Amino acid sequence: MTVTIVVAVIALILGLIAHHFLRRRDDEADDEGLSVKDLLGPVQTLTVLILAFVLATAAGSYNRAEEAVHSEANAADHLAETAEYLPDAAQRRRVQADVICYTRAVRHYEWPTMADGHSSSVPSVWTADLRAAFKDIGPDKSAFGMLVGADDSRAKARQARLTESTAAVPPAVYWFMLVLLSITVISLSLCIPRRRNRPQLAALAMATALLTATLLLVHDAERPFGGAISVGSTAISDVEHQTARDFHTDAPGASLPCDDRGHKEAGSA
Repeated sequence: MTVTIVVAVIALILGLIAHHFLRRRDDEADDEGLSVKDLLGPVQTLTVLILAFVLATAAGSYNRAEEAVHSEANAADHLAETAEYLPDAAQRRRVQADVICYTRAVRHYEWPTMADGHSSSVPSVWTADLRAAFKDIGPDKSAFGMLVGADDSRAKARQARLTESTAAVPPAVYWFMLVLLSITVISLSLCIPRRRNRPQLAALAMATALLTATLLLVHDAERPFGGAISVGSTAISDVEHQTARDFHTDAPGASLPCDDRGHKEAGSA
């Protein structure tokens, strides 16, 4: 970083020194030189290129977050379905109940915290209980390997989801983009003629609106679980409702070890 700054400053100083001596010796030199538009043209191009790159990065993070949510939902659904192969009814209900409570905890506790890039400890209560249930089932059961594999896929998908909840674009880059946007708008304003400029003013307003909207899209897309275009929890909710329906069909009247929000009930095992 230091080397980059030093090289840039040296280049500027050498350029100004060369300009001073070369222009002084040239009596026929053009006094006007480059216009403001010519000097600020590279800055405008840089703004557009960086904005496009940052938008692509943020969109990629949003797509990965959406994919992680669906992968986690599929893994949780597969885990609940695999539990159907357990011959012991109590073990089967325990695994399915853990899946239901886990999805509820993710939806009600972890989803709101991900808007700020954080996680919740409530879903981990049910992942720990799942591991305890696997120990009770034992590796001698035919469904043990499938259960462990499905839970491993769920854990990886959850980790990917939490990873993508953090900002994909560092704050320094975002503020740099905001500065470039301001410079671009100001430079465009300087290039507008004083008179008969209504078409140029309209074009400037439209360009400012488009650049601002793009930067706002970057801000929203880089935080996939917060903002106007956040990734929803529909896939997780569908798994919760389907598993709960199967659970109550298999064991009518049986109670779950958690409340409607996935918090562990007092006194539950």
